[in-house]
Amino acid sequence: MTVRLSRIQLALFFILLCPVNIIGLWWAVGSPLVMDPNSICRKAKRLAGKQAELCQTQPEIVSEVAKGARLGVRECQYQFRYRRWNCTSHNKYFGKVLQQDIRETAFVYAITAAGVTHAVTQACSMGELLQCGCEATRNKAPPRPPSSTSSGDGVKWEWGGCGDDVEFGYEMSKKFMDAKKRRGKSDIRTLINLHNNEAGRQAVKLHMRTECKCHGLSGSCTLRTCWKKMPHFREVGERLLERFNGASKVMGGNDGKTLIPVGQNIKPPDKQDLIYSDESPDFCLANRKTGSLGTRGRICNSTAMDISGCDLLCCERGYREETVVFEENCLCRFHWCCVVQCKKCMVRKELSLCH
Repeated sequence: MTVRLSRIQLALFFILLCPVNIIGLWWAVGSPLVMDPNSICRKAKRLAGKQAELCQTQPEIVSEVAKGARLGVRECQYQFRYRRWNCTSHNKYFGKVLQQDIRETAFVYAITAAGVTHAVTQACSMGELLQCGCEATRNKAPPRPPSSTSSGDGVKWEWGGCGDDVEFGYEMSKKFMDAKKRRGKSDIRTLINLHNNEAGRQAVKLHMRTECKCHGLSGSCTLRTCWKKMPHFREVGERLLERFNGASKVMGGNDGKTLIPVGQNIKPPDKQDLIYSDESPDFCLANRKTGSLGTRGRICNSTAMDISGCDLLCCERGYREETVVFEENCLCRFHWCCVVQCKKCMVRKELSLCH
């Protein structure tokens, strides 16, 4: 399947994979431009609509968008570290994977959209953006006390502190990550991308937690001030990995505007589910066409029975044992103030490597 990625999505994905001062920015496949991150906004004429407007008027937000995209890919690499496809940062191969409508691509889109939401929201709370700040709570209903606390214990609850303004981060992620849809035209790939982007944002937005602080004389807690905080991004990654494992295969409806689950008696995926339309390659052998680097030389666990085990990761080709000696810090001591001094130790480790 031939895939057309939006220009801003291509820009963000390749920002993640190159040095900060030299970025391979692909506005269209096969048409590279070399620039630094700030150049994205200087090239805003290549964008359109809200993306161009935001780039021209609020370029500092673009910097946070880029940080969020990098955050997303780093989390992808962590969550897929034991899988045959490990979210490799090799840009040529990474781009080939993104041109397929498979489960791995669905995860990349979702985790990147989530990363942008998270990074922009956090920048608001840290006071790094003039356009936003803490969450507005003036017209918000009072917080509910924890289930372990009786509502009749005389403790007063109110919003305060600096809650995360996730709505602002959500909107910025939506403007940048959602492909522009032309009026009267649609395709299954665009619908799937938009759905997975939204699933990523929902993984942040729907799982805000309430944090509180006690106030009162002599250690009493006559008043609790509460605020909303985003989940840790590792939690977001783990939640989206669960959705990846249970991703739904879909096909396009006859009207070109709807997606239909493939299979009988399968419930339609909701906004938090990941979806795809093509089966993934096995990623066992190197293949430029599919973006597979193969698993030859990958470290595996010879005793594990899960996806990190040598049988699965090495695709039943077998593995070899190799002794590696490397240097690492050891016997570290803290010296007042404020230096940590370590010695260097040689460490010998037995590794299992795929054939």
